[in-house]
Amino acid sequence: MCSGSFAKCLGISLMPLAIACMLCNILLFFPGGETADSAQITVEVLYCGGLLGSGVLMIFPALVFFGLKNNDCCGCCGNESCGRRFAMLSSILFAAVGVFGAGYSVIISAVAINNGPKCQTNSTTWEYPFSDGDYLSKSSMWEKCISPRDVVPWHLTLFSMLLIFGLIQMALCVVQVLNGLFGALCGDCCGCCGGVKRE
Repeated sequence: MCSGSFAKCLGISLMPLAIACMLCNILLFFPGGETADSAQITVEVLYCGGLLGSGVLMIFPALVFFGLKNNDCCGCCGNESCGRRFAMLSSILFAAVGVFGAGYSVIISAVAINNGPKCQTNSTTWEYPFSDGDYLSKSSMWEKCISPRDVVPWHLTLFSMLLIFGLIQMALCVVQVLNGLFGALCGDCCGCCGGVKRE
């Protein structure tokens, strides 16, 4: 497979992951599926790891990777292949942006899973009743959260999805770094302009 075609496949894979991460982050603004004041929302949700890191920042690399297949590479400085090589090399920078964005989301998600959700523990107090991930192995502790209903599985499921999606995004962007290096050093195997050489 040509390096440009492979990059397009990576871009196609990244786009639905970015959309899924943004949706997960939006849902986290409604703990337990209920509306809540900003003071009642887990602080890691407000950092928008899914919206910004694995979402908006990931869309740019995805679009760049998607467009590499159709990049016009002919006639660059008298060398027909240098345009394609430069495009593959520049894709490494966008892949680095993707790694940074996904890494941000992964870190925020891991911290959120470890700290647990913010919830109402009695009639008036909203706090973080868990520490150091102690609730992960003891589901009986989830009863500490009186409200919102089912906030712990809601929190755990969505942040776990963000964590997994972020790791997948990081892996795909790292693969594109290697693919970009290969394409820049060796050229696209399809040749210039889809294999048709201009005279």
